Amino acid sequence: MGSTRYQKLLITGGAGFIGSGFVRMALSRGHDVTVLDALTYSGHRENLDGAQPGDHLNLVEGNICDPSLVKALLRDKKPDAVINFAAESHVDRSITGPSEFIKTNVTGTFNLLENSLSYWTDVTNKNPYFRFVQISTDEVFGELGPKDPPFSETHPYRPNSPYSASKASSDHLVRAWFHTYGLPVLVTNCSNNYGPRQFPEKLIPFMIRCALENRPLGVYGDGSNIRDWIHVEDHCAGIALALLKGKPGESYCFGGGAERDNLTVVKRICASLDQLAPRSDGKPHESAITFIKDRPGHDWRYAINDSKAEKELGFKREYDFESGIHQTVKWYIENEAWRIAVTRKGET
Repeated sequence: MGSTRYQKLLITGGAGFIGSGFVRMALSRGHDVTVLDALTYSGHRENLDGAQPGDHLNLVEGNICDPSLVKALLRDKKPDAVINFAAESHVDRSITGPSEFIKTNVTGTFNLLENSLSYWTDVTNKNPYFRFVQISTDEVFGELGPKDPPFSETHPYRPNSPYSASKASSDHLVRAWFHTYGLPVLVTNCSNNYGPRQFPEKLIPFMIRCALENRPLGVYGDGSNIRDWIHVEDHCAGIALALLKGKPGESYCFGGGAERDNLTVVKRICASLDQLAPRSDGKPHESAITFIKDRPGHDWRYAINDSKAEKELGFKREYDFESGIHQTVKWYIENEAWRIAVTRKGET
């Protein structure tokens, strides 16, 4: 980003974890941003603190499944690009309640595509620089064995959970709107994100929360499941590069180059907590680790090969995992009010 070609952005899900990171970055680079967010349990006005509404930021509370709202926003704000972060994204919730995932991730994306196509055709006269950017996940590719090469853009889709199946479905819709109607789209697939403002149901913030509340640190199975971790700011920088330099119809993968099994991740969190917030009983935080029954269909390993993004977009990571985790733990300790407020909202 940074180009006047994409001065005005419509960012759906922009009050969520990754979306709000992208909003901050866009505002810092001088873009005019309209955020459309339903402000459910994982989307919070607090995530945009420090990026206060004003001449360059407009927060609209609403749902991407609302056709009239999406149509009105497109025609009123006249964005140069639509970036779709809006999604239900927690695997455990998708197992117990898949219908919301189908509604938001599939029907919502369809609605955005339909209205974006109409806007691009009728309002912009098929502006060749307009972009629709779909933010997706590595989970659409299924799982990897211990010696399998990391996922890349050519890997077949093999989703294994209701969440990943709904994201795969939305990605396929995006691809179809490019090949059938010519809508200039981009798809990005990322590995597991971490960093400030992630809702405390995901592994890293959940473990930090449990430790700070003197609760057991429950790890699924034996903790051997492997994920590749990317800092949210590195991911957002990659998305910006895809918007500016990506080729319509293409997909781009962004990874952290940091494969770690879950137990190693939790132990690294504990090491930072021992430095920044020692337990009152003097025991190491690692002593609270327990192992719990594994969740159904738990994919064993994910990893990303982002050499295409490096070569074609100039993508580079700024964070290594160890320093990034330490920074993340420090942020959660120093922002207890945020953690308590969003956790209470998510549990009501």
